[in-house]
Amino acid sequence: MNALFLKDLADKTRRGLRGRIEEGKSGGGLCFGYDVVRKLDRSGEPIRGDRAINEAEAGVVRRIFREYLEGKSSRTIAMTLNREGVSGPQGASWGPSTIHGNPTRGVGILNNELYVGRLVWNRLRYVKDPDSGRRVSRLNPEEEWIVQDVPALRIVDQETWDRVKSRQKTLAYVPPTAGENTLNALRRPKHLFTGLVKCGCSGGGYAMISKDLLGCSTARNKGICDNRLNIRRDALEASVLNGLRAHLMEPELFKAFCDEFTREVNRLRIERDAEVISHKRELERIDRELDKAVQAILDGVPGSKLKDRIGGLEARKSELVELVSGANEPVLLLHPNMAELYRTRVSALCESLASDDGKNEAVEVLRTLVDEVQLVPEGAELTIVLRGDLAAILTFATNKKRPDILSEAGLLSPVSLVAGTGFEPVTFRL
Repeated sequence: MNALFLKDLADKTRRGLRGRIEEGKSGGGLCFGYDVVRKLDRSGEPIRGDRAINEAEAGVVRRIFREYLEGKSSRTIAMTLNREGVSGPQGASWGPSTIHGNPTRGVGILNNELYVGRLVWNRLRYVKDPDSGRRVSRLNPEEEWIVQDVPALRIVDQETWDRVKSRQKTLAYVPPTAGENTLNALRRPKHLFTGLVKCGCSGGGYAMISKDLLGCSTARNKGICDNRLNIRRDALEASVLNGLRAHLMEPELFKAFCDEFTREVNRLRIERDAEVISHKRELERIDRELDKAVQAILDGVPGSKLKDRIGGLEARKSELVELVSGANEPVLLLHPNMAELYRTRVSALCESLASDDGKNEAVEVLRTLVDEVQLVPEGAELTIVLRGDLAAILTFATNKKRPDILSEAGLLSPVSLVAGTGFEPVTFRL
């Protein structure tokens, strides 16, 4: 009887909590960033489940999201907050897990969907471990979750939330296959172009051979490459940044690219719009057929004979009108000053490298623009051939996440643009 009573009590409690959640109220507990609203109803009874944003704590939440997007780790963020004396949840100190939590279970500051106005309940259930007697959590199937929109409790904008989720997926650990260690791919690069510098002879990577020098690892470790020329890391980084600013998108060459790009996109548009043009012509023909049918009725032809014909024409006309109206308008092509816009934004990024606030974010952006830095020996010198991801460069220059020009021209897959030998009259070298 006791067991039945407890089970019935648990069911009633969960039913009451579910009803409160469906009204947009809290089902219990208080997360960081919110305060309990204490009010009484007309009969003097307390109104339970209302929450309000705590602006001071909300500012800390926004700061955590912003610094995470700037490339800082959860450990660095936690240490900074503790050093500044910022109180964590329930007045405790900050720890890395408090910030990054577990995305699958929805715990941690970066995974709390309430910050974007979504109240999720019944994500977890709690059971007692029979061996240890401790209370442990288990993830419920997603179809059992109760989700309620509460826009009044939103703290973080949707774009920031989506960018954080994207970065979490990039850094997420994937179980390795045999003979593979995926943790190496998740390691943050120690220097600006770590892993991107390649030997022009063997194709192998350039690695640190001393505190400041880079050398071909294939030549030193395997002996199957004759390239024994070394280069200082700081000199290489300065040259590559200069190449990004001044060489990777030369105005004259970029103008030629714009012209060719425009011709290709126009050709794709003609092919794509051929069907739309056909629909418009058919629509004009149907209008003429309907006019003839109306004139025939006016001339004395019984309407019953033309009823089915007119009905079919009207149905087809409605279908064509919807197809024509739904056709997308042509997107704008490349701006003629795109190369200058690109160089201006790269210059701003290079300035950010010198400041602590925007350094991590600037490094991540700059690394996306570069596919490969190839070092080709020519006599006693190394010629730098800089390969850039054209889609990433155009995305960066237009300051848009997915420019229409890229999707229209099929450039969303990596396409390289080269600065160096064969790209400009004079190769830039050390």
